[in-house]
Amino acid sequence: MSAVELTQPMSAIVVMGVSGCGKSTIAQSLAARLNWHFIDADDFHPIANVEKMRSGQPLNDNDRWPWLDNLNQRMRESSARSEPLVLACSALKQRYRDRLANNLRELRWVHLVGTFELISERMAARQHEYMPASLLRSQFESLEPPVDAVRVDIDQSPAQIVTAVIGQL
Repeated sequence: MSAVELTQPMSAIVVMGVSGCGKSTIAQSLAARLNWHFIDADDFHPIANVEKMRSGQPLNDNDRWPWLDNLNQRMRESSARSEPLVLACSALKQRYRDRLANNLRELRWVHLVGTFELISERMAARQHEYMPASLLRSQFESLEPPVDAVRVDIDQSPAQIVTAVIGQL
């Protein structure tokens, strides 16, 4: 399959949403369709954050700031090299999205949306290295839906979701 060309210039796309909504799957597929680089924010959590989540404790802002700054730096470096990327990252609150977007132009957001029940079922059927299903409620409670994002419902196949995202971008 040949790479899709977008009509608007973009340096990065952040696929965001609560845990279990399919961020990594969709972001990786989207990056492949666009022939862009893919990174998963989960791969950049410091060990202390991973251990905290593994024990069932949600992260606080102080836990997140260095992690978000690291991800922002990676996106800015990629943009400076003219190598666009797709990032899978929860980015649940506006202040987190603002931190991720700091000094980045041409950044777009994709919000994957689903019901608590659907995502809870998906989480029960998967094994995640450190994100227990018990934290899903706190994710929904923390979510501040973005106003400036492509919004896609996850009640369809990954291929359909990626096609819908590309169509809206």
